[in-house]
Amino acid sequence: MEPVKNEAKTNPSAKANLFSQVFFCWLNPLFRIGYKRRLEEDDMYKVLPEDGSERLGEELQRHWDHEVQKAAKDLRPPKLTKVLIKCYWKPYAVLGIFTLIEEVIKVIQPVFLGKLIQYFEKYDPDNMDALYEAFGYAAGVCLSTLILAVTHHLYFFHVQRTGMKMRVAMCHMIYKKALCLSSAAMGKTTTGQIVNLLSNDVNKFDEVTIFLHFLWVGPLQAAAVLGLLWVEIGPSCLAGMAVLVILMPTQTMFGRLFSKFRSKTAALTDNRIRTMNEVVSGIRIIKMYAWEKPFSALVNDVRRKEISKIMSSSYLRGLNMASFFAASKIIVFITFTVYVLLGNTISASRVFVAVSLYSAVRLTVTLFFPSAIEKLSETRISVRRIKTFLLLDEIVKSKHGFLQEEKQEPNVEIQDLICYWDTVNCTFLSSSLVPPSHFPQSSLLSAILGELPYDKGVLKVKGQLTYASQQPWVFPGTIRSNILFGKALHPQKYEKVLRACALKRDMELLPDGDLTVIGDRGATLSGGQKARVNLARAVYQDADIYLLDDPLSAVDAEVGRHLFEQCICGILKNKPRILVTHQLQYLQAADQILVLKEGHMVARGTYSELQRSGVDFTSLLKREEEEGPQAPGAETESRSPRSRTLSQNSEVSHTSSIRSVKDGTEQLPAEPVQTVVEESRSEGTIGVSLYVKYLKAGANILVLIGVVLLQFLAQAAYILQDWWLAYWAGEQEKLNVNGTVIIQNGVNVTEELNLDFYLGIYAGLTGATLIFGFARSLVMFNVLVKAAQSLHNRMFNSILRTPVRFFDVNPIGRVLNRFSKDIGQLDAALPWTFVDFIQIFLQIIGVVAVAASVIPWILIPLVPLIIVFLFLRRYFLQTSRDVKRLESTTRSPVFSHLSSSLQGLWTIRAFRAEERFQNTFDAYQDLHSGESWFLFLVTSRWFAVRLDGICAVFVTITAFGCLLLRDQVEAGSVGLALSYAVTLMGMFQWGVRQSAEVENMMTSVERVVEYTELESEAPWETQKRPPPEWPSQGLITFDRVNFSYSSDGPVVLKDMKAVFRPKEKVGIVGRTGAGKSSLVSALFRLAEPEGRIYIDGVLTSEIGLHDLRQKMSIIPQDPVLFTGTMRKNLDPFSQHTDEDLWNALQEVQLKSVVEELPNKMETVLAESGSNFSVGQRQLVCLARAVLRKNRILIIDEATANVDPRTDELIQKTIRDKFRECTVLTIAHRLNTIIDSDRVLVLDAGQIHAYDEPYTLLQNHDGIFFKMVQQTGRQEAVALLQSAKQAYNSRSRPSMTNGGVGADGNLVIFETAL
Repeated sequence: MEPVKNEAKTNPSAKANLFSQVFFCWLNPLFRIGYKRRLEEDDMYKVLPEDGSERLGEELQRHWDHEVQKAAKDLRPPKLTKVLIKCYWKPYAVLGIFTLIEEVIKVIQPVFLGKLIQYFEKYDPDNMDALYEAFGYAAGVCLSTLILAVTHHLYFFHVQRTGMKMRVAMCHMIYKKALCLSSAAMGKTTTGQIVNLLSNDVNKFDEVTIFLHFLWVGPLQAAAVLGLLWVEIGPSCLAGMAVLVILMPTQTMFGRLFSKFRSKTAALTDNRIRTMNEVVSGIRIIKMYAWEKPFSALVNDVRRKEISKIMSSSYLRGLNMASFFAASKIIVFITFTVYVLLGNTISASRVFVAVSLYSAVRLTVTLFFPSAIEKLSETRISVRRIKTFLLLDEIVKSKHGFLQEEKQEPNVEIQDLICYWDTVNCTFLSSSLVPPSHFPQSSLLSAILGELPYDKGVLKVKGQLTYASQQPWVFPGTIRSNILFGKALHPQKYEKVLRACALKRDMELLPDGDLTVIGDRGATLSGGQKARVNLARAVYQDADIYLLDDPLSAVDAEVGRHLFEQCICGILKNKPRILVTHQLQYLQAADQILVLKEGHMVARGTYSELQRSGVDFTSLLKREEEEGPQAPGAETESRSPRSRTLSQNSEVSHTSSIRSVKDGTEQLPAEPVQTVVEESRSEGTIGVSLYVKYLKAGANILVLIGVVLLQFLAQAAYILQDWWLAYWAGEQEKLNVNGTVIIQNGVNVTEELNLDFYLGIYAGLTGATLIFGFARSLVMFNVLVKAAQSLHNRMFNSILRTPVRFFDVNPIGRVLNRFSKDIGQLDAALPWTFVDFIQIFLQIIGVVAVAASVIPWILIPLVPLIIVFLFLRRYFLQTSRDVKRLESTTRSPVFSHLSSSLQGLWTIRAFRAEERFQNTFDAYQDLHSGESWFLFLVTSRWFAVRLDGICAVFVTITAFGCLLLRDQVEAGSVGLALSYAVTLMGMFQWGVRQSAEVENMMTSVERVVEYTELESEAPWETQKRPPPEWPSQGLITFDRVNFSYSSDGPVVLKDMKAVFRPKEKVGIVGRTGAGKSSLVSALFRLAEPEGRIYIDGVLTSEIGLHDLRQKMSIIPQDPVLFTGTMRKNLDPFSQHTDEDLWNALQEVQLKSVVEELPNKMETVLAESGSNFSVGQRQLVCLARAVLRKNRILIIDEATANVDPRTDELIQKTIRDKFRECTVLTIAHRLNTIIDSDRVLVLDAGQIHAYDEPYTLLQNHDGIFFKMVQQTGRQEAVALLQSAKQAYNSRSRPSMTNGGVGADGNLVIFETAL
């Protein structure tokens, strides 16, 4: 595997001095670069050693293993929470000191404020001492703001880093665990679930660490505030505190409810992403079957449930936010109502000290404390999920390999092995083996690999194993790294392996040779190429024993023969190999043959022994023996203990086959390769148009205008309520000043009068604030969640309708990322952030407006401050956006790596590559968390410190400004202005960061919108509907068809003219890459072909895709089953009765298998049907075709992975059930099509020949003849015989309706059309 990235720059934070650490100055160079140009991965700093994934993961793993052992001793379940606490409590506890300092200052600051306002109340121009004292208090206010700014951000930065460390360590453990899962455990979990643990559950650690400390700081601070308030306004403060205390449990209750919704939503999201995963992986099949509608119904159904949960939790969020917004108002209102009713008089200093103290404690008590509880409970759920995963069964590591002293032959010994299947008893020395049927052969290999636990019996493996899986697995990376798989490169050996695996030619044709990057799941390679890369990987390893699970099935006969001779019997000839194969022509080369049937060993022995014993398997070979003289295997393995005599003819056949291979190598055909496009990283800022698109997705224009009005009304009510208090205090002041004169004439009545009036208006304003505040929150959330829903539906429909080419070019991970990460943002994070930002933005405007109304000249210093701020924001966002994008692009590889590892689990373990994959995972993690995420944290803190600096300056100007203008201002206004200015502290930087957040999250909207505007295929239904019983005959005509997968791609079918007559069985052959599969794609219009294709005289390009695709059945190359019931898999539209379904299963001999399932038809299959063998899945596909009863059946290499039995069954079913149909078979094995009516030979996208097989065989220069010769002498004779038989038994129709002229071109007569 290549290194994940080139060397990064060293991290300057390690060497930075104290000042630089506090103000994050060491980041300045990065911002300078980011301002000039786009940041790339190389600009990121190297991960700090203490943040390294491996180091953190290993440390936590040590603690966890220790806990598991201890728990086993004490007979209790292990506790993951305990492990986390033990591992991280020390550094985290130290950070608590910061929190304490911060909260103490928050409490002291209002006291200074109150003293400052008192100076204005008792204002006496001559009293200089009081003025100096006031200056001291003003300085106190300013200093405390500054200290707050610094400690707050240091605290947050370090806390988030602790969270990051926990997350990284957890991911490391989860991946490590995933690599050791046993097969049983794999059944209990799914790839989607593991990915979800890695993408969502571990993120809870990032969130929980921020708030935990407030669990103890909160109550302390509340107590301190209560004391101060008591001194200031006496017992009425208890009323306000009571409200606070009532608010806390309500918010906690909200939190509880919220996490309940979250876990329900999470389950539904899991579900939706799993379904999406299958839709995207099986999109080809879904399109060919025209099954888009049931799948979209399925996804929409899950999505609807998910949205209803999200809507409820959003309303909760809205209530929560609104109550937070209104809490301070209610508290102050109640406190002062009680205060006044108790007969006290109101004064400015009292009002604003109380207001400030409440706002100081309110944040902690109503936001941080409940958040801590909520996040804690969420984290506990996540930790529980992770723990369940970490406790799944692991595979038992068996130690293969020699002990030093016994240098003996590597071998595998098996006696009475019962692996939940049945007994096998045998020793393989250097041997090759052949079972003909269903599943035990792969199971046998899995037992040898140690993947399958066995109950009893002996299984000894001496020597190093290597393994080539049946379904080829490649991981994202270059082809070279796929073959070397961690071994060093030895050029000669490497060349030899490439040549033996027939990859030389393919490499020459790839754009970068063997350094071409393969996409996700090897998207750029064809099936055959993947199989050969898979084989090459096994061959390149120097192992003692080679387990080859059907490596020859995915390639055609010619390449297969080459692989067998050059590779399996060539390079590997001195090694024991265990070869599972369904292709009997290779049996003669075996030293020992083992025949398995339904888990029992039926026979074993050499080829000739088996022939004599006449076991059932021999009936499969009978044909060959009768036709050719008995040649005991021509090629033998050199270490074979039996010497063989070579009869004359076998020598001839030997040389001929070698000759054919030699020719073959020269002309092994090339296959076209598509490369993966880079993921688009959108540039620059986000336009207004995107916001409009987003909001309009949620509501129409009128509603949006209403929302805007609501926002302004709510904010106005909010400010007026405070202003009224100040005004009231001012009037009271005037009364007190003038009152001294009047009170001598008895009690003045006016004082009593204004109370009801002032209180009434105050109450009214409070009520208005509440109503508008709640209304705006709920309405906003409603609009935004609806927007998320409609965007998801549009994106999903657009994905379903886009041409298949899109999925070849974009790796699955990228498409799924849009559905999981981006839609997740739109559902949960974005609405909340958006609403938050708007509220805060309006509040900031309010603060500035209030300050300006008190001291109009404050606007003068405001101008430079705003300019500095705008510059800072632009400067910051330029870098921050890049950092954020880097963070999301470096995240994808972590998940791609995980899912590709899970797919190739057996291979990775057989090659003992776990360690290396773990290291690569750690490298990806370091790149993501240690570098880009770390930068993301630091950059946001850098910015926040500077913003809070601006606020501190603003507070300073306001405070000293009031003192300088002490003659013109009233105490009430000073109080209002100053207490508002102080609230700016946290709020301003939070608001700006939220605005940046919103902009960043809008990239998710942008990515989703990008996918809602994909080019779409032709419409599913058009005006022109074909008649319902069409096609009644099944006549297919290609007329000058050119076909390429994309507008700029190479043309893969060139000027094709052909007629497939009704009820005709046509075989389509050609070397790999000749355009066989493209012919199917053209027929199904997976991309639009040029030229005309008629079916029964209807031009296919004129009718809707569904009308076309539903009328043709296909048995695809790789059988796909979807998670869901068996019934859904056969008949997603529920168009057929039970009886039909059972009959179809009966016909493909799956009835017994399905009846054994626990719920028969209703059994839910495991992820993508992995509890069926490939052959059985193929049969399910056949059953689908049987059910559809169409006139046209296309079989695409369907027999590639199937043993002769199943193969015969499929052939038989096709001959019986589809007698009346036109059948096109794309064949890899010639015996399947040798008796078809005609054979179409393709070469490089053109028709090379098209005639009856027997006729084609008469032309000895034709490709078809050569292909038959390459199957080996006996096989060739047999094929010729069958072709002749078929030719003679056929009744000859007059050849007028389209035949091949002498020059090999197709002649189409009028009758055909």
